[in-house]
Amino acid sequence: MEKPQEFILVSAPNKAGEEFVRQLIHKHVPFAAIANNRAEQQRLRELGCKHIILIDTRDEQTWIIPEFPVSKVFLFESSLNLCCRYLRICRTWTAESIYVITHSGNPRLIYKGLGADVVLHTNQHQVAFLMASIGS
Repeated sequence: MEKPQEFILVSAPNKAGEEFVRQLIHKHVPFAAIANNRAEQQRLRELGCKHIILIDTRDEQTWIIPEFPVSKVFLFESSLNLCCRYLRICRTWTAESIYVITHSGNPRLIYKGLGADVVLHTNQHQVAFLMASIGS
């Protein structure tokens, strides 16, 4: 029996996240994006995301495991609170690596404590270097 298609999961609330999504689309890497409101969902759809998971981060009852297997997770930080919530949610969805990409000086130990495997600090919007983490 063939293994179901795994999807990379991305939170892309900023320019770096949007650039990463464009890279995934360009390289035809299967991925899904997560959004916590309808406006974000619409912005991701306009960016070209075909699979979007809408989550109410305040309501744990909505944190249902996606219908597809999740491989690696890339969370681009826009706020500490939202990134922490996404980390808590996504850690239950995959045993693979979770990357947090941040521009801020928020403590990496917070993210590590919530399950992030890699915390990257960057001031760049160019994130093509992350494609090497995917293996494509």
